[in-house]
Amino acid sequence: MVKSGKQAKIKGGLAESPSHLMHRVLQLALDIYAEEAGPDGLTQRQFAVLEAVSARSGLTQTDLVKATGIDRSTLADLVARMTTKGLLERERSTLDARAKAVRLSAEGEAALIAARPRVEAADKRILALLPKARREGFLDLLTSLTEAADAAPERARAEAKAVKKAAKEARKAEKAAKKAQDGAKPKKKKKAVQDAEANEARIIPLKEAAKA
Repeated sequence: MVKSGKQAKIKGGLAESPSHLMHRVLQLALDIYAEEAGPDGLTQRQFAVLEAVSARSGLTQTDLVKATGIDRSTLADLVARMTTKGLLERERSTLDARAKAVRLSAEGEAALIAARPRVEAADKRILALLPKARREGFLDLLTSLTEAADAAPERARAEAKAVKKAAKEARKAEKAAKKAQDGAKPKKKKKAVQDAEANEARIIPLKEAAKA
């Protein structure tokens, strides 16, 4: 019997799939954000870029990838469109002559200031879906997952490097084993010749003795 009139939760399948559940939560968060931002407001990614640039002017696109978590190709297109709209301005980086740095334009700063209370309202609506006692833990979990996402590229590079090193060592060991094997063959052949000569040396006197 189901107590308190609540329906029993379905176990298994999508109900226990983290990727599916996170996708649904993300869609809910984006829907709430869009409602608060309005049709003419900044998108969530535009807001993230402007906020990151506001915190530290002169970021390169590589810096923005790390700061926002947006993939490189998407970010490049996003920055280009935001520059065309006049929200961002690009200039040559003072730290890397090959890279372009971005900073807020006056229009971008105004858009960011206008968007902040709307984003705050969206965040409050999302947290309000949880009991107060669980909100801090929820934010802690999101922070842990974000840190794991930030560490993933470096971890992937380390794993790829380890695999490459292991393959190199395996080839080196195989080459050494083959060399040792090839070096052992002549020795065996030489020993066989020596044994044959020794046998022949013993046989010849016996033959001569037999003739006598």
